[in-house]
Amino acid sequence: MAKIVSVHSFRGGTGKSNTTSNLATTIASYGNRVGIVDTDIQSPGVHALFGLDEEKIDYALNDYLWGNCAIKEAAYDVSQILQTEQGRAAAPNSALYLVPSSIKATEIAQILNEGYDVELLNDGFQELIHSLKLDYLFIDTHPGINEETLLSIAMSHILVLILRPDTQDYQGTAVAIDIARELEVPNMLLVVNKVLTKFDFEALRQKIQKAYNVPVAGVFPLCEEMVELASSDIFCLQYPKHPWTQEINKVAGQILS
Repeated sequence: MAKIVSVHSFRGGTGKSNTTSNLATTIASYGNRVGIVDTDIQSPGVHALFGLDEEKIDYALNDYLWGNCAIKEAAYDVSQILQTEQGRAAAPNSALYLVPSSIKATEIAQILNEGYDVELLNDGFQELIHSLKLDYLFIDTHPGINEETLLSIAMSHILVLILRPDTQDYQGTAVAIDIARELEVPNMLLVVNKVLTKFDFEALRQKIQKAYNVPVAGVFPLCEEMVELASSDIFCLQYPKHPWTQEINKVAGQILS
């Protein structure tokens, strides 16, 4: 049975989309069939990391939610990104699919004004898993707590919560953890991102793990290379030996275990 992995943060700007994309890419490269759905409909961004622009997107998640297409028609095969000179070759049977949200201003405005039937997301996730024979489905959520986020969290086998070493993030993450526990999410992992290199990473890991009683799967440095890449590519493929990529591999290992 496929595992549904929701990646969430209570506040924006945590690096959620980058983390989702790199985790999904890493897990796909081990020989898994992986899908990503960008449910951050109000501010979509995952498409940029995979080089999908407006001209290449015939159907998006929005079209499925409005009944204009089947969910599979909005899924783009981005497996070619796994073949890179910098990184290791992907294992046989590796496959990676992306369902982007629309980046058209009029369609974002329509979602904000009219909304959609959130229950269709559940049907779409299940149909995507079945039709593409997925091993893992990653859901990139909208920050904060809303109806679609609650649905995604409730459906998850694993919830990855991303936070920065920031007081507002600490407080918001506590709320998200409480909600996930009420929804009886089977597994939760914390990821601490954008940590200054002068910090004691292990001490920070222990502090956060103790405070929330949730495993800290990874502590990621704030790095210039990530800023320079500017969400134009998948970091772990461009910098396979970077400490950030090594930490992604550790988190991916815990999702796979």
